[in-house]
Amino acid sequence: MKNIPLKIIVCLLLIVTPKPSLKAWGFYAHQKINRLAVFCLPPEMFGFYKKHIDYITEHAVDPDKRRYMVPGEDVKHFIDMDYYETVLPFDTLPRSYQLAINKYSKDTLHTYGIVPWNIQWTRKKLSEAFFEKDIARILKLSAELGHYIADAHVPLHATSNYNGQKTGQNGIHAFFESNLPELFSYDYNFFVGKAHYVQYPLDETWQAVEGSFACLDSVLGFEKILQENFQGNKKYTYVKKGNALQRTYSEDFSAAYHQMLSGMVERRMIAAIKVVASFWYTAWVDAGQPELDFQNHMTSDSINQEKFPSILPDFMLGRQEN
Repeated sequence: MKNIPLKIIVCLLLIVTPKPSLKAWGFYAHQKINRLAVFCLPPEMFGFYKKHIDYITEHAVDPDKRRYMVPGEDVKHFIDMDYYETVLPFDTLPRSYQLAINKYSKDTLHTYGIVPWNIQWTRKKLSEAFFEKDIARILKLSAELGHYIADAHVPLHATSNYNGQKTGQNGIHAFFESNLPELFSYDYNFFVGKAHYVQYPLDETWQAVEGSFACLDSVLGFEKILQENFQGNKKYTYVKKGNALQRTYSEDFSAAYHQMLSGMVERRMIAAIKVVASFWYTAWVDAGQPELDFQNHMTSDSINQEKFPSILPDFMLGRQEN
């Protein structure tokens, strides 16, 4: 290593180090959503999920870890609805994946995001794993389905202006999805209630996306208004991260923004928790409600060592998603 020029080492580090994710709940919120969803499950499922709650929690962030290393992963996390629609209700982009392809082409859909359909593909794979009583895949797919559903509940996942880069609000993505939950979620009321069977999962997913889209004016607009009252150092502060100082939003600005949003972050997180649990439950019911008191439960370590095939969407398997 001592004979390798420093510039080459730096370049190699830049190549192998994944880029930070701009289109996802922060790790804290993703893990909290998955963990709390476990407590919404019926008794027939709760024991199994509670036994593996640490795995479900820890691996809630796996899809983000591979976003910039696995081709095609990134577009599974969002959908830029402002490419297709300007106002609610959505009446331009078909809800069906096949009909949407027929109207806009597969290339278009996979450019502007496919999170509503990716949720369906992952849910079906989870149902297959339940049917096969494949513990490792049940846990892996449960964790990842929770991630994608949570993503669909993020307002900034529904717009091409995902980081405020088009409106001079760079950094708002991490601010909304990481800073605010970490600062204020300790005071949220996460009494969500019980999971329910989802008869029309695709419609329920689109409701989540529409709900996110409906929040965008407030998410972007309120931050813009606050900028006039928090100039310079009042808006930002610096915190020490290791040996470096990192700029972040000040506590006063964060509190003012959170108050203006009037519970939006809490509502979106609560909605995500309920849908995650309900989709787990739906996948289990669709698999015939197999008993989850499996013998020889795998440990988290053995699950991590498993070699998993890539999760292919139904259209790649010759099936049609409605």
